[in-house]
Amino acid sequence: MVQSSALRVAVVDDHPLFVRGLELLLPATTDARAYVVGSTGDAAAAASLMSRCLPDLALVDLHMPPPGGIRAVAAIRRTTPRVRVVAMSGDDDPAPALEALRAGAEAFLPKSAEPEALLPPLLAVFGGWAVLPAQLLRGLLHTGPGARVDLDTEERALLRSIATGRGNLEIADQLHVSERTVKRMTAALLRKLRVSNRAEAAALAGKLGLLDG
Repeated sequence: MVQSSALRVAVVDDHPLFVRGLELLLPATTDARAYVVGSTGDAAAAASLMSRCLPDLALVDLHMPPPGGIRAVAAIRRTTPRVRVVAMSGDDDPAPALEALRAGAEAFLPKSAEPEALLPPLLAVFGGWAVLPAQLLRGLLHTGPGARVDLDTEERALLRSIATGRGNLEIADQLHVSERTVKRMTAALLRKLRVSNRAEAAALAGKLGLLDG
C-alpha cells in the first residue's frame, strides 16, 4: 500500500527494463515511501509528462536520443519548476552531469545505484538539498562557478552592462530590445555563469576576466 506522504517519482528514460525495474523495486525497497507515477522514453515528452503526472521528483537519463536528457531537464525546469530534477547517467563522464546542473537539475546520481540506496538521496533532494557524487563535487569545486564559460558578443555586452550597474531599461535601450527581453537574457546569462544574482555575475566577471576583449 502506497503511503499518502510517499514521494511521487516520474522517470524520463528510454531503457524500458530500467524503468520497469524502478516501478517494481522502488516501492518495494523503500517500504512504499517512493513510487513511480509515470514514465516516458521520449525526451521531448518530458515536460508534458510532468504536467500530467504532477510528480515531486523527476529522474532524467542524460543519454537519450535527441533532443536528449539535457533538453529534457531544461524543459522540466521551465514548465514545471516545482518538480525537482535528478539527472542520472550510466557512465563516468562528468561533462553531461555538469551540463545537467547548469540546465537546472538539483542532483546527479549514477544509474548503477541500487534501488534501495535511492531513497536517502531522493528524500534529500525533495528536502531542498543538492546531491552529488564525491567525484563530481570535487570537479565542481575545482572548476568553480563560471569556469570555462564561453560568452558570445551579445552576452558579453549584457555582462558589461550588469557589471557597471545599469538597470533593465537602460540595457534595453543599449541593446535595442524590450525590457522583458533583457530580463529573459539576464536570467539565461546567470544560469550559464552558474550564479544566482547580478552582484555575483559582476564579481565573477571581474575575477575571471570575462569582460576582456
